[in-house]
Amino acid sequence: MSPSRDPKAAQPDPAAGHGRARRKHRVRLIADRLLVGLALLALWQVASLASGSYWISPPLETLQRLAELALEGQLAMHAGYTLRAALFGFLIGGIPGLLLPFLLRRLPLLAEIVDPFMTAGYGLPKLALAPLLMLWFGIGIESKVALVASVIFFLVYFSTAAGIRSVDIRHLRMAQIAGASEAQLARKIIWPAAVPFVFAGLRISLPYAIGGAVIAELISSNRGLGYLVQLGAMNFDTSTVFAALAAIALIVLTANWLVVRAETHLLRWRPPQEPALGEIPA
Repeated sequence: MSPSRDPKAAQPDPAAGHGRARRKHRVRLIADRLLVGLALLALWQVASLASGSYWISPPLETLQRLAELALEGQLAMHAGYTLRAALFGFLIGGIPGLLLPFLLRRLPLLAEIVDPFMTAGYGLPKLALAPLLMLWFGIGIESKVALVASVIFFLVYFSTAAGIRSVDIRHLRMAQIAGASEAQLARKIIWPAAVPFVFAGLRISLPYAIGGAVIAELISSNRGLGYLVQLGAMNFDTSTVFAALAAIALIVLTANWLVVRAETHLLRWRPPQEPALGEIPA
């Protein structure tokens, strides 16, 4: 007699199949991104050949200039100045923008009163505030921090407020019936629901923080990557301009990667999200 076979052993493991599909998708995604990057570099090189290196610095020349700035210590100095302005402004603007929606949730009348003023502040072009901020805080790092904070506050505020509004009211009612306090509601229900929105706001805010610091340095500064861009443009040195822009792009990509990693760690309790249709081949 043939030995009995376990019918479950013959069935494929859905989790293992899904894991293989995700790994295959990740490898394909990396390969596709490399291809897109190479295509962009090729277009950059063609544009440089067509217009001349005086107008568009070619990729290799830009890389060489970036290496020179790094070896001379200028890249670290200017990047550090920009990062300090962006980080301080991000914290000064982001922390109140994160906490204020939770406070206004308990004061609905006040929230309705300040809503149009928040919308007006969000829509106000922050670049128009730069001369005023420099008049108030001078041309040092303080004015750059203030400009970044004015940008970040509204982005984090509205993303956090959207997360709070997304909470199912039925969950809150059931928790209140069970005797949950306001602090427990905020910690156990509202905050977990708002976290994805908060991180979405942070991912949007980080490039704005770095960009805001660079723009403020372009207007008035003697240090920073924005100053380096301005210096290269004034000296008709496009290799320095493109090297500074490449450094800014690398900083933005690194900051975004760190936020994504933090989000993945903090939201590890959530079940894996299903990929969009067509992302993973059958």
